[in-house]
Amino acid sequence: MKTSITTAIEKCQALLREGHLVAIPTETVYGLAANALDSMAVKRIFEMKGRPAFNPLIVHIHQMEQLSILAKDIPQKAYELAEAFWPGSLTLILPKQDIVPEIITGGKPTVGVRMPNHPLTQELLKGLPFPLAAPSANPFTRVSPTSAQHVWDYFGDRIPAILDGGPCQVGLESTIVGFKGETPILYRKGGIPKEAIEAVVGELKVSTENETFPEAPGMLLKHYSPRTPLLVCDNIREELKNNPHKKVGVLSFYQEDFPSATKVITLSQNKQMEEAATSLFEAMHILDASGLDLILAERFPEKGLGSSINDRLFRAQN
Repeated sequence: MKTSITTAIEKCQALLREGHLVAIPTETVYGLAANALDSMAVKRIFEMKGRPAFNPLIVHIHQMEQLSILAKDIPQKAYELAEAFWPGSLTLILPKQDIVPEIITGGKPTVGVRMPNHPLTQELLKGLPFPLAAPSANPFTRVSPTSAQHVWDYFGDRIPAILDGGPCQVGLESTIVGFKGETPILYRKGGIPKEAIEAVVGELKVSTENETFPEAPGMLLKHYSPRTPLLVCDNIREELKNNPHKKVGVLSFYQEDFPSATKVITLSQNKQMEEAATSLFEAMHILDASGLDLILAERFPEKGLGSSINDRLFRAQN
């Protein structure tokens, strides 16, 4: 089946009803979507991505009424977070209802749910009788896609349709929050800063790494990785001196003056963290396709979205 990059929502809905995979846009990254209640369709996501079965998926909904269909024993703080940030780049980890297939959860008793904030995907979801499972539309551990072209570059004709919603506006995966009783736990840093979550529900416990039994996506140490070796550093100029005979790319927050580098990409000349986050994965795709020997990435200020960007960069270098 030849892949089409399309804006035809009804075509994509028909494919999803038939059990096919469709790449969909969200405000965070593009997702590889299937009927979340169809175990065979969901299995195709794991096969397409080469994703290990123990790594759970996120289920995407379009209205609050769907939350109680998928999850039970929902803490009050979860409702407060949903009220504050949905639709948007927040995923909640909650005890699952029996309707959720175990393949979605990696055999765990919890399910990740979010309500994406992209008009095409909201319209797509409203016309379907089921929610969608949709991890990032990239091979496992590779750089996440933030455009339809990125998805095409990864999968070509292996999926029947890519719903083209333009470039992603947030550019980082969703922030993931779960609960132990009423205590909120940060499982993945993402498009909503930790400080914004804490302003709603108080201090978060942080548990963002688990190599063997991850509660949520994005907890493995190697993730978001280009094929080109990447090194996060505090002093890019010093590292350039240490690699005089290599073709080196630089990924910088806002500085451009690296004359010995082969290629330099600045994420925000105006020092805007939101702009840097939006541009991060696109810049990594460009540098990875530039025939470099090494990518040097600047460590960001460890606050707000800078902490989320650092999380992606450090996992990318592993």
